[in-house]
Amino acid sequence: QAQVAESGGGLVQAGGSLRLSCTAAELKFDDYAMAWFRQAPGKEREGVACITWDGKTTYYTDSVSGRFTISRDNAKNTMYLQMNSLEPEDTAVYYCAADLSWTITKLRVRQGGGDMDYWGKGTLVTISS
Repeated sequence: QAQVAESGGGLVQAGGSLRLSCTAAELKFDDYAMAWFRQAPGKEREGVACITWDGKTTYYTDSVSGRFTISRDNAKNTMYLQMNSLEPEDTAVYYCAADLSWTITKLRVRQGGGDMDYWGKGTLVTISS
């Protein structure tokens, strides 16, 4: 069964770094645009970043631009989110998602969620102050 799954979450002190991974299984990974979302406790889900199938184009929400970097390795069927200069406000469950359409993917990141072809179950990132 096709799916995407996140890993790499954990507890980090403010100012630290963390790298999340999203690995795809049973789908042709390099056909898909990929995205990261997050949902903080008591808040709505928000889009974080997205990347085209070939990794050549990326988009970031303002709150993470300059601190987070999205990338992918199609040979490993894996997408990454390198998070630097982490702040307590970055505490959230982080989700990855995949969609065949870059247009839809970017729209969903701007919207903070919505229908996409595949969603992971999330990984918890906690930033201590």
